[in-house]
Amino acid sequence: MIAVPIETLKYKRLHDGKFIILFFAKVMRNQFRHIKAFGQHFLRNEETALQIVQALQPLTLADNILEIGPGLGVLTQHLKKITDKELYVSELDNRIIALLKSEGQFDDEHILEGDFLKSSPEKHIKGPFLLIGNFPYNISSQILFKMLDHLELVPLMVGMFQKEMALRVVAGHGNKDYGVISVLIQVYYDCEYLFELPPEAFDPPPKVHSAVIRLTRKPNPEKFNPTLLKQVVKAGFNQRRKKLSNSLSPVQGAKEAAIRLNFADLRAEQLSVSDFILLSNAIENP
Repeated sequence: MIAVPIETLKYKRLHDGKFIILFFAKVMRNQFRHIKAFGQHFLRNEETALQIVQALQPLTLADNILEIGPGLGVLTQHLKKITDKELYVSELDNRIIALLKSEGQFDDEHILEGDFLKSSPEKHIKGPFLLIGNFPYNISSQILFKMLDHLELVPLMVGMFQKEMALRVVAGHGNKDYGVISVLIQVYYDCEYLFELPPEAFDPPPKVHSAVIRLTRKPNPEKFNPTLLKQVVKAGFNQRRKKLSNSLSPVQGAKEAAIRLNFADLRAEQLSVSDFILLSNAIENP
């Protein structure tokens, strides 16, 4: 506990009604205990935090910003400095929500309380928003799929991921990391692998290395049936060592389309994102 003379507290109580609240907020920051189930690994380095925030470009793509998991505010403070856009945060930890409110950083309208995966950001934020965060690694892939569910609202995302997940998102065909999430993200977004961070960059240190990536929505994505494409991609990678003539058997018409396109003897990881779209369209329009 921080030792403060009682006379100081009495004086401040009389002369500044907010002092007590801010004092205990400071105590909470200094004595914060991380909850493992929330995947809390807070970034330590201010320069790295600024580097992440500066990667959120171009800012002109939306009038709002949503930060998932602000923690103790290492990214938040820089976001407030570099832009006057409407800033919202999504937070599950009631202690952090109380801290953000007590310090006067956010009002109720700008805090999406609870599980982001169960939230409806469009009910809180008017119009498109840029997405940023040091994402909890245990739900990072789910956050990406949630982003796809709100594709029209998210033109840009900068996020911290477990290195393994980041590599999977940006991987190109022919790469061992290339898979379902690679294709389903890249049909809509251009992906960039920005930089890596070691475990000691966080408190507490995770057991894995981390990486920051940027996703920028494509202005004119190719045309396809999203539901059918997802079925084809999942079927192809479900048995990734098998040829597509076998792995696509659960999808009606897929094997025939693969034969017509000379894809039948290939494996899923050998098809580019455009190839998957071509195959999906060939199934829908034989």
